[in-house]
Amino acid sequence: MFVLDGLLRKVPVAALHDGKQYLIEKYSVALSPGLRLMSTQQLAKQQVRAVVAGISEAREGFNALPSVVSEVGDISKATAGTALLNQNFTTQTLASRVQGSSANLVHLATHGQFSSNLDETFLLTWNGRMNIRELSDLLRNRDASQKDALELLVLSACDTAAGDDRAVLGLAGLAVKSGARSTLASLWPVKDQVAARLMTQFYEELKQPNMTKAEALRRSQLALLKDKDFDDPFFWSSFVLVGNWL
Repeated sequence: MFVLDGLLRKVPVAALHDGKQYLIEKYSVALSPGLRLMSTQQLAKQQVRAVVAGISEAREGFNALPSVVSEVGDISKATAGTALLNQNFTTQTLASRVQGSSANLVHLATHGQFSSNLDETFLLTWNGRMNIRELSDLLRNRDASQKDALELLVLSACDTAAGDDRAVLGLAGLAVKSGARSTLASLWPVKDQVAARLMTQFYEELKQPNMTKAEALRRSQLALLKDKDFDDPFFWSSFVLVGNWL
């Protein structure tokens, strides 16, 4: 567990190297926005119930993300979750599915930008940009209406604002305040096929007995590391788990 400050927030600690191997080859890694963590139940011991949403087509000046189709399909099957793709992924439908279900995991595969300035932080839905405050309100309202808290918020294919060293941890902190126990996000943008592959592997690992979120992420990163086409840390070390690692 790392509690980082300043420029260290942008360091992919999973890629730290001792001259022989990467840190991720020995330890599972998680980040925390502070020293205090919320109590939680290990997700692997629960039935994973997910809301999975994504946009694969070019939209509002953003490029297409063709691998999102398989990402949304594979993950919704792996989690027996609700799938919202392209036209079905609007702010209203997302709010309806998250607030009206017992989902303990929300996975969003779409364009977006993270910034420490909340006014510049958004996720792209089919009908426009969803400001992070809207997402926060959605999670908070859901938390108030559901018995079980949201264990994990996954943000795939999003971009961290250039030069912003507080974006991902700040976003995760906001998610925690809104009721999410932990957040899985990326420190920088990677190819959508890489994100889709890692995320699909992550959910397969998460189904294993006594598996923690941090260890599931570690194994997914190692799977990329062992592939000569994606063994460079650029591809796998940008993904970070912030919050509770169980």
